[in-house]
Amino acid sequence: MQINEILTLERTLFGVPGGSKKRVLEYFSKFITQQNPQLDAEEIFSRLIARERLGSTGIGDGVALPHCRISNCTEAVGTFIRLRDKIDFDAIDGQPVDLIFLLLVPEEANEVHLQTLALLAERFSSEELRKELRKTDQPEQFYQLICTPTSA
Repeated sequence: MQINEILTLERTLFGVPGGSKKRVLEYFSKFITQQNPQLDAEEIFSRLIARERLGSTGIGDGVALPHCRISNCTEAVGTFIRLRDKIDFDAIDGQPVDLIFLLLVPEEANEVHLQTLALLAERFSSEELRKELRKTDQPEQFYQLICTPTSA
């Protein structure tokens, strides 16, 4: 699976106000249901919060990958934002977060879920990519940066 299969330009945002982890997850939940009305914002929010209680999805270097399985979700759906200001996300390295990729997957999609998370974690492990994502102010470039696989 490629990132552009789960993420659209319309669900790629930057300059979003942060505030707190809870506020950002609530924002995500409402935002994603605007484009996917079959999904329920309250269910998404409660499942994201439940997942965070198991352990933070802040993977370090200012990046978080909140994710959950959701009913009425027929395929993996992603939203990616760069926050205007970093927020505490209880990340494993203790650093605040400003790059957040939210992933929703169908309840039964175990293998797809794990493969997609691994792909995202690999992409965000690139210091160069994180730098580029933080400095661009062009929506199309922001989207292309996250979607274009790095050459090995």
